[in-house]
Amino acid sequence: MAAAETGRLPRENLLLRRDAAGATVPATSVAEWQQRRAEIVRGMEAVMGPLPIPTVRAPLDVRVDEETDEGTFVRRRISYQSEPGNRVPAYLCIPKAALATRTNEKFPAVLCLHPTDNTVGCGVVVGLGTRPNRAYASELAARGFVTIAPNYPHLAGYAPDLRALGYASGTMKAIWDNVRALDLLEALPFVRDGKFAAIGHSLGGHNAIYTAVLEPRIAVVVSSCGFDSFPDYYGGNPAVWVAGKGWCQERYMPRLVAYAGRLAEIPFDFHELLGALAPRPIYINAPRRDANFRWQSVDRVVEAARPVYALHGVTGRVQVEHPDTEHDFPDAQRAAAYRLIEAVLR
Repeated sequence: MAAAETGRLPRENLLLRRDAAGATVPATSVAEWQQRRAEIVRGMEAVMGPLPIPTVRAPLDVRVDEETDEGTFVRRRISYQSEPGNRVPAYLCIPKAALATRTNEKFPAVLCLHPTDNTVGCGVVVGLGTRPNRAYASELAARGFVTIAPNYPHLAGYAPDLRALGYASGTMKAIWDNVRALDLLEALPFVRDGKFAAIGHSLGGHNAIYTAVLEPRIAVVVSSCGFDSFPDYYGGNPAVWVAGKGWCQERYMPRLVAYAGRLAEIPFDFHELLGALAPRPIYINAPRRDANFRWQSVDRVVEAARPVYALHGVTGRVQVEHPDTEHDFPDAQRAAAYRLIEAVLR
């Protein structure tokens, strides 16, 4: 009998798993791969803290603070209760056709996660920010999708007390807020429930991936400028792996500071997260001049994930584009992302 092995499994070889004795062996079926996937989730939660699993979810208690007519859709500034003692600011965009009193039509819906912005937060994705190419929640609403855009914790005035609420990271708090946003969508009478898309740029790009790994209702993921491998982040510069910097900020994953100087030992990475999304489609925008996340690293991450998709019997479901731009989500790439969302949800 092989001896149990310690240490993380290789991020570049996702078709390895641990057997019941703890020995490293190949995963030759989807069922065996699920053992590796479970280990990936455990690695995430070791850093992020556990996903809340309340016996009873708190009432959403949705409140509408403002409504704006945007032509083909209405934009509502809302808040909802994600858990007792915490309300999440958000924008909800609804096509006017969905609000027609004489229709029984159900509309597809998209979770739209915003990039880092400490001024308007989730307002960025409904066109209230100052930078172009970020208004995907409004653009998708104009295409006939119901969209919801929750604010990210500790940005733009949304400052939940993470410790008092029992969270080890802002990342896990954001994931839970996103899960509750899907609950809100499912509660709307004009929304098709059970299958949603998630889209995000930058902060929203990795927020979408994290959430989808833990949320099976997300059927397709779009990540723009959202990641590279942890050891490749800013070339492994030690200056960004200290408390309060980079990934180690409270609103992200402060436990990562414990891995400074040994980044290869972080118990999960984006190779594994993309593999954990299989067989769901994912579209990745990774510009060649992105100073935050290196496109070459993105390609290595994607190549590591492809064998997991092949194990599931599907190919071509991980799409990557490298526009010659900086940290941006250009028109052509947004259009390609919208086509994929339409193909999956419609």
